[in-house]
Amino acid sequence: MTEIIDDQVATNLYFDRSFNSQAVKLLPGEYYVTNKDVLLVTVLGSCVAACIRDNLSGIGGMNHFMLPDGGDANSPMNASARYGTYAMEILINELLKLGARRSNLEAKVFGGGNVLEGLTVANVGQRNADFVLKFLAMENIRVIAQDLVDVFPRKVYFFPKSSKVMVKKLRTTHNNTISLREKDYRKRLLKDDSAGDIELFS
Repeated sequence: MTEIIDDQVATNLYFDRSFNSQAVKLLPGEYYVTNKDVLLVTVLGSCVAACIRDNLSGIGGMNHFMLPDGGDANSPMNASARYGTYAMEILINELLKLGARRSNLEAKVFGGGNVLEGLTVANVGQRNADFVLKFLAMENIRVIAQDLVDVFPRKVYFFPKSSKVMVKKLRTTHNNTISLREKDYRKRLLKDDSAGDIELFS
């Protein structure tokens, strides 16, 4: 049996002095759900983050994912679409386990910038953005805000309890950390995407 990269619970917890709040930083392939007043933070290039919350209880969470390269992401049997579905399903299932109600879920989605050098032909960012919107529509989860595609990386701050999201476009960044991190993540996805099917939660 070949090992598949599962989405991991984010473990980078810290205190954010700017917002005077406990915070969790998410890296590519990670997710986090909470019923506490915690700030969720991530930096996105071509990847997408879905911020989903129960609009009554304030239980919320965020993921950070990228579709593996290859094929038409709109095909229900496409391997990359299966991976994206897994990334979304694990977030939603963990929210429900924490007590969120599916009928109360709403989403804000971000990312999908065409920022990875050499990948604009594959249109990775646009495919990620199209996928997350299509998935949420199929699941009848209302998208109440979005900031997708463009050419800039983004830093996203999500406060699940209040539903507040702040997005900073990194227009002048000269730091290649985002690009290197996503390229490494993409390589791991491509390796595992060729391994076979991914089991989805029901």
